[in-house]
Amino acid sequence: MAFGIFKPAEEYKLVILVRNDLKMGKGKIAAQAAHAAVECALYAEKKDKKSFDAWHSSGQAKIVLKVDSMDELNEYFKIARGQGFTTSMITDAGRTQIAPGTTTCLGIGPAPVSEIDRITGELKML
Repeated sequence: MAFGIFKPAEEYKLVILVRNDLKMGKGKIAAQAAHAAVECALYAEKKDKKSFDAWHSSGQAKIVLKVDSMDELNEYFKIARGQGFTTSMITDAGRTQIAPGTTTCLGIGPAPVSEIDRITGELKML
């Protein structure tokens, strides 16, 4: 075993839930998902170093899933927050395709795959 290399007991991932009802273009979705991933990672690095380090050392998996509405996004936000996950709700500035203040996506994690899958495991890939 090499010293200085951290190998988590379980794989970690960060999940991004994107609102499918907004019909955003591919580039817009990519930008919004990136915002969610960066926000979650920065927060976790400061407030949940163990999860951040495990996720970072295991390849920084990011999975993008779809939800059908703002109501559904809010439900996942409440569940994830209630279970203590790092979350980041992303609201668009409105410079391109979407009205200012529109919530586009939600980042959850990083956290162990098994824990996130209990919440988001039934959702479909975008």
